[in-house]
Amino acid sequence: MPKLNRDGVSIHYEIHGTGPAILLSHGYSATCRMWDGQIAAFKDRHKVIVWDMRGHGESDYPTAAGAYSETLTVADMAAILDAAGETSAIVGGLSLGGYMTLAFHLRHPGRCRALMLFDTGPGFKKDEARETWNKRARDRGDDLDARGLAALGASDEVRMSQHRSASGLAGAARGMLTQENDGAIRSLETIAVPTLVLAGANDTNFLAATDYMAAKIPGARKVIIPDAGHASNLHQPVAFNRAMEDFLSSLG
Repeated sequence: MPKLNRDGVSIHYEIHGTGPAILLSHGYSATCRMWDGQIAAFKDRHKVIVWDMRGHGESDYPTAAGAYSETLTVADMAAILDAAGETSAIVGGLSLGGYMTLAFHLRHPGRCRALMLFDTGPGFKKDEARETWNKRARDRGDDLDARGLAALGASDEVRMSQHRSASGLAGAARGMLTQENDGAIRSLETIAVPTLVLAGANDTNFLAATDYMAAKIPGARKVIIPDAGHASNLHQPVAFNRAMEDFLSSLG
């Protein structure tokens, strides 16, 4: 599979199929393998592009703290589209990948044909709430440094992922899982492309955020998947793919 050299940091990405491009970004501590079900379902009519974020999976785990950030992640996404020969794509992601999808649209709205936001949130307007989130992310990084990969737990998206060490995940927690500002949440009302906002009904930590995004994004389509948790595409793949197919079909 191809690798992208980003100033000495190797980024793993994969291209499956042909057709209108879809760029999918995974959640924190997962890898592109979480999208295998969507690759299989859509590669016959779409170019499905998936990748491993810095510090994850088959990408590099740089040691410098400055090698992990929202800005660099968004730039990685743009570089992957360039490498795939795409000026624009349907851009989507789950959890951290969904937040980075919003961050990407904020910087590159012209490169987004449509957005798909899965089991995610748009960040926080209030500094205090953002700092509470960021402290949890930094604590997670410290726990990974102390306990290694054992600190990851056993969620579905984590269990199907392979990481070479915990060092990259710790760096990603501090530099990518933390949020720099309120840009993403304040951008919601400016989104002018078709948007799917989807969550599992049991993903209680993100249901309010799903409602908020669906209300703020003009014309957004909201879907709640019954009997699914945070990794809704893994818990209910048939229902998830149906919702995704319905949305993609509506794009014309």
